[in-house]
Amino acid sequence: MNGELILTKLQKELELEFKQNLLPFWTEFAIDDKNGGFIGRVTSENVKVYDADKGGILNARILWALSAAYKQYPSKKLSNVALRAYEYFNTYFMDEKYGGFFWMIDSKGEVVDPKKHIYTQAFGIYGLVEYYSAFNNHEALKLAYNIYSLIEKHSVDSTYGGYFEAYSREWELNEDVRLSEKDENEPKSMNTHLHILEAYTNLYRYAPSEKLKDKLASLIHYFCDYIINPERTSLINFFGLDWSPRSKQISYGHDIESSWLLVEAAEVIGDEHLIDVTRQYAVSIANAVIGNGIDSDGALINEANPKGYTDTDKDWWPQAEAIVGFLNAYEISGDIKFLEAAGNSWMFIKQHLIDRKYGEWFEKTSREGTPYSQLDKVRAWKGPYHNMRTIFEVNRRVKALLKREPVFVEEKLG
Repeated sequence: MNGELILTKLQKELELEFKQNLLPFWTEFAIDDKNGGFIGRVTSENVKVYDADKGGILNARILWALSAAYKQYPSKKLSNVALRAYEYFNTYFMDEKYGGFFWMIDSKGEVVDPKKHIYTQAFGIYGLVEYYSAFNNHEALKLAYNIYSLIEKHSVDSTYGGYFEAYSREWELNEDVRLSEKDENEPKSMNTHLHILEAYTNLYRYAPSEKLKDKLASLIHYFCDYIINPERTSLINFFGLDWSPRSKQISYGHDIESSWLLVEAAEVIGDEHLIDVTRQYAVSIANAVIGNGIDSDGALINEANPKGYTDTDKDWWPQAEAIVGFLNAYEISGDIKFLEAAGNSWMFIKQHLIDRKYGEWFEKTSREGTPYSQLDKVRAWKGPYHNMRTIFEVNRRVKALLKREPVFVEEKLG
């Protein structure tokens, strides 16, 4: 199959996946019709757990996904659910006294955990800006800028650069800054910096300023100088205050996700030097992921360290990010192997991750491709952001790529 056929097939099948699976699921089974907003937990068989707590990250990601969906496929239904997400997120997760978004509330909207993790604030910006761009809601953009100001006020390390991780409700630095129990409790992380970068990119796209441009350029430099390893093959996950590495763990999903988000950030601020640098990193990292992180069935292995694989399960989100990351590397390099890798990622998703009976995607499979079908479809860390974003990114990128096909691919195929 040549490049044009792979691109066309990928775009059409992903668009169908959105319309026939993801859109119906998130506009029906994720709605909390008793307490308002969206359900905090939906089981594997689509049973709504009405008393489940609701996470700030999940709700910010729902806000982003439904707003982005409206921009691609505008409808009254999507407008209504995006408004529902916007109003609920601002009403119940926003701390009116100290500012910022809470980590967790209960089903009735009472605060369970008031922690102000910078990761949550970043996703709040990301979702609010997307809502602004979809509906021209200036209140949303103002709120996003307020959160950006809070991050810059409280979280910046003025000595070594970068951002601290987590705070109390009153914005006192926490001792335990982990996002989850599997994380290292270190002062700085790749993951939080990646999603600040992602959020600031979206904010700059719609509300540019010289200060924000400088912040984005600094974030890209943190990745180039500290977070990407010297071999340009992977990202270091955790750091001390002075950016000394504190982890040897490799997350192939984060590697491929960061490869395209870095290029996007450089392109949005229009810095030609950084565009060139990040494109080189993107291709180098994508090559390393293909060489080290792809299994024989085309799926990404979860994690490894220098001695070998440490988690051979295949989660849903790295497979989604792999499609975008490999497509991005193909756009930059013209190397057909990246396009084939993107196609293989989608094939694995189709064959092993999409739940044909109850909808949405399974959270993960074993290395052999057997789904963990008992895991929840919706929970604090399982939302619509990775898979919907992949569909929208593929749609946008394929349209651009097809304008320069078939010459581009025929040259590579010889």
